[in-house]
Amino acid sequence: MILIEPSILSADLLRLGEQAKEAENAKADGLQIDVMDGEFAPNITFGPDLVRALRSVVKLKLDVHLMINEPERFLIPFADAGADRIIIHEEACTHFYRVLQSIKSLDVEAGVAVNPGTPLEAIHEVLDLVDFVQVMTVSPGFSGQHFIESQLDKVKRLRQTLDEHKLQIPIGVDGGIHLETAPLAVAAGATVLVGGSSIFNDTGSVAENIAALRASITKKQG
Repeated sequence: MILIEPSILSADLLRLGEQAKEAENAKADGLQIDVMDGEFAPNITFGPDLVRALRSVVKLKLDVHLMINEPERFLIPFADAGADRIIIHEEACTHFYRVLQSIKSLDVEAGVAVNPGTPLEAIHEVLDLVDFVQVMTVSPGFSGQHFIESQLDKVKRLRQTLDEHKLQIPIGVDGGIHLETAPLAVAAGATVLVGGSSIFNDTGSVAENIAALRASITKKQG
């Protein structure tokens, strides 16, 4: 089953609670909250208070993607705010394994994200600990970027590695996901699609856009 997680980075911030509820009513499988510090990623976005606000509005899985340096500083605030999963980057941690252990100790799922220029080898030693791997198909920072198609091979190789080690870890793809790229990501082995501007836009409602994404996958598989 392919899961769809809208990224609120592309949502209308003046209608954020309303659009989060629209995503829930449209049977989205979660919401991804992109947290950036202006250092690790060239943008400044959200904090724990937004996660807390969303938690009061929806029952969806809240997937907090920490694109920040030294993420260990904010694990407890985000967990306390209601995060169900916290995703970190190996490049942002001095002690990568320890940070993942800390996330797990908070009864929160631990995820890792792999940037386009980062080899899969960087996460091989922690696959026994993580609950989710997210392959970035854009460089972290802004919504609406073009899909980096060369990362599909990374998704394929990750799927092969997980299968070889009999690890049941979902693979997410984040960045540039739309009607044309969603089927490509799924064909490569992705099971979670993180969509931003393809879901929150002026061309269709949140429900219509999520339905169109699902249909694009079904049509390709058929």
